[in-house]
Amino acid sequence: MKFASEFRDPALAKALLAEIARTADEIGATKQKPVSIMEICGGHTHSIFRYGLDRLIHDGIEFIHGPGCPVCVLPRARVDECIEIAQKPGVVFCTFGDAMRVPGSKLSLLQAKAAGADVRMVYSPLDALEIARRSPEKEVVFFGLGFETTTPSTALAIAQAAREGLTNFTVFCNHITVPEPIKALLDDPHMCLDGFIGPGHVSMVIGIHPYDFIAEDYGKPIVVAGFEPTDLLQSVLMVLRQIAEGVARVENQYARVVPEHGNTVSLAAMAEVYEKRPSFEWRGLGEIDASGLRIRDKYRAFDAEEKFGIGYAGVRAVVEEAEGCACGAVMTGRMKPPACPQFGKGCTPEMPLGALMVSSEGACAAYWQYGGARAAE
Repeated sequence: MKFASEFRDPALAKALLAEIARTADEIGATKQKPVSIMEICGGHTHSIFRYGLDRLIHDGIEFIHGPGCPVCVLPRARVDECIEIAQKPGVVFCTFGDAMRVPGSKLSLLQAKAAGADVRMVYSPLDALEIARRSPEKEVVFFGLGFETTTPSTALAIAQAAREGLTNFTVFCNHITVPEPIKALLDDPHMCLDGFIGPGHVSMVIGIHPYDFIAEDYGKPIVVAGFEPTDLLQSVLMVLRQIAEGVARVENQYARVVPEHGNTVSLAAMAEVYEKRPSFEWRGLGEIDASGLRIRDKYRAFDAEEKFGIGYAGVRAVVEEAEGCACGAVMTGRMKPPACPQFGKGCTPEMPLGALMVSSEGACAAYWQYGGARAAE
């Protein structure tokens, strides 16, 4: 398959693995004292396990799975707020499919739908906009969820609703940004990270310079990577070479997709509609300053939090993790999924206890899907 098979070439993969092994030996990486590299993106976590890279790579390289799944980092309180909105009379609550089964403290959106709430799965905020056009008597709420990758499309939908005067359309905004949680992890004295594999899709929007602080302030290498096996192997090698040279830089392995300065049209749409929140709650990390986006006053009429007095516009409840759920520890790289006592027992894809087993980008889902019984054992 053109433009895919080239990045899955076994000969190239073997050559990269050999060079990784040589460089790892050169810097003294061993199984007992490994080089710890955090892949930030959940898509990278799935690629690592899909292609067995964790088993093929040198024993002295350890992949640490970071907070790169937007569904997974959403705290249970926000899921509860979604359900509260969805259960209001006359509301049509629109969401992407991977958020449907994420459990709140009592229900998931799918269970709320089964109980009578009008919850609909959509593929785009434009689908929700069309529902609002066709159902002027309904309050149509779109669950705006995701990192900088999905934020521009929601921003454009809000701007379009404003142009059309669709006052029955609002967005429950849960858009978050990548750099701030990385800083929070680097400031954690218990986290020992030697380098980062930077997110590909997010960087396609924001470019590579928002990560400059990682190299300049913390002295850690970061390489923005693609999603094919040789992309990831080359990125690991680039991180190791920086360590061997004693330098820390931001490098772009995924230059065929990621422009240095990002997508200016997307960035302009985001800046027009959104501004930074003072703080936002992350699963496993708590409130992180300036890590979330909110809708500007100019577009306040399209802000579901303001319209319904919910979330940060109301009184927020403190909702703890389910008993025995280790999503927070897994999400922040402090635990691997099989170490969770509920993994494969009290928490499976069919009956998930936490978000990481549900989402298509969740680390627990990756271990389960590609490790199966091996991961559980």
